[in-house]
Amino acid sequence: MIELLTPAEMAEADRLAIEGGITGIALMENAGRAVADAVTRRYPNGAPQVCVVAGPGNNGGDGFVAARILEGRGFPVRLLLLGERGRLKGDAAEAARRWQGQTIPASPQALAGAGVTVDALFGAGLDRPVEGAAREIIEAINSSGVPVIAVDLPSGINGGSGAVMGAAVRAGETVTFFRRKPGHVLIPGRLHCGVLRVADIGIPNSVLTRVRPSTLLNGPGLWAEQFPVPASNAHKYARGHAVVVSGGIASTGAARLAARAALRAGSGLVTLASPGEALAVNGAASLAVMVRQVDDAAQFSAMLSDRRINAVVLGPGGGVGTRMREMVQAALSGERAVVLDADALTSFAEQPQTLFSAVKAKLSAPTVITPHEGEFNHLFKNPLETSEITSKCDRTRAAAAISGAVVVLKGADTVVASPDGLVSIAENAPPWLATAGSGDVLAGFVAGLLAQGMPAFQAASAAVWLHGETGIEAGPGLIAEDLPEALRSVYRRLFIDLGAWP
Repeated sequence: MIELLTPAEMAEADRLAIEGGITGIALMENAGRAVADAVTRRYPNGAPQVCVVAGPGNNGGDGFVAARILEGRGFPVRLLLLGERGRLKGDAAEAARRWQGQTIPASPQALAGAGVTVDALFGAGLDRPVEGAAREIIEAINSSGVPVIAVDLPSGINGGSGAVMGAAVRAGETVTFFRRKPGHVLIPGRLHCGVLRVADIGIPNSVLTRVRPSTLLNGPGLWAEQFPVPASNAHKYARGHAVVVSGGIASTGAARLAARAALRAGSGLVTLASPGEALAVNGAASLAVMVRQVDDAAQFSAMLSDRRINAVVLGPGGGVGTRMREMVQAALSGERAVVLDADALTSFAEQPQTLFSAVKAKLSAPTVITPHEGEFNHLFKNPLETSEITSKCDRTRAAAAISGAVVVLKGADTVVASPDGLVSIAENAPPWLATAGSGDVLAGFVAGLLAQGMPAFQAASAAVWLHGETGIEAGPGLIAEDLPEALRSVYRRLFIDLGAWP
């Protein structure tokens, strides 16, 4: 279940399911039962007062169903409604009609004495800031100190962007339906969800062929079929040759991290293109990684005339300025995969269209850019600053279309976007990945997979996921040097899962 449905796509999935013969009230009954099951799992022997806080829409209807089922199971239930019962419509009105218990106007005071709260105020479709009485109730839920189970999405979280719309419930558990939403995975929404469960409410998977979601959860299910598993008769030249451009003698570490990462990721050969002044230190510090003297763009172009070189990384510790811009232009002039990070991106901050034009001029080989938020904002400030795009997914998708590159917007919820609109979101990055050199390793992972012929969007997504897994494997206290070494254990597990382990 890698598909992530926007609120509009989820509404379409509901519509198609109803069109196919399942009634809306049946979907609501199934959703409410899933929520009631979550409460029952947590309290199998019964619980103190269950307080269901229902909103005026279908999310509130799910809450009415959950309240009725829980009461039937012997739980003491109090139902609070935000708004007037008579103004409920459609399936929510029918769910309210089936509830035979008392309905109390929602207020912070009415939460008193609850042992567990079911948040059924607003679902994933919330698109405006929470204000007034709704905000007071959300703040009261958060300050109550009792466990909270959210219906679909914690109220106040935007289902498409994960943004907090003024105020948002902090849940210990969230029950959503059919598929997750981007707001469950993107920060800060993810931090409000607690344990997330996806319930089957009767929507057939076949609706996805018509919904055609373009936002996906990053993991092996997304890219495993394209992952480059070496053949038993493979040799190093069949696995690609990646080149990483090094900076001067004072800044070789970042390039060496990227080079080692590319080699660990599976590139058959890796060469550091090193200025003469740094040749000795790069040579002494690198064993399996080769070193070649490259002082300027002309020498770099001559090196790249070797068609066996099929992936290049520029930026890590490479220096900012004219030399870097010329080196990037040289790399982009041929049909090889190019990964641009750090200084390579900063060097074009004042002239991004020059970079984008060069990227789009390439006929077939891909370009991947790996900015953090600061670098992203510098590169795309002009085309995006006047737009109303705020979602990280939509910003990254727009940047990919503008630049012609696969864009990896890094962070705790790294988003990868392809120029054709496909997006993946990662959720496996541990906090200790935020350390010097970590991004250089990621650039190397991307290049190592590209060198082996993996398609660019899948290679970038896989590299991001592997980066997170190596962070988990290395654990707290890791430094960037640990990440390529941790990849061996991650690969072992992955290859076993892929059925490719000897």
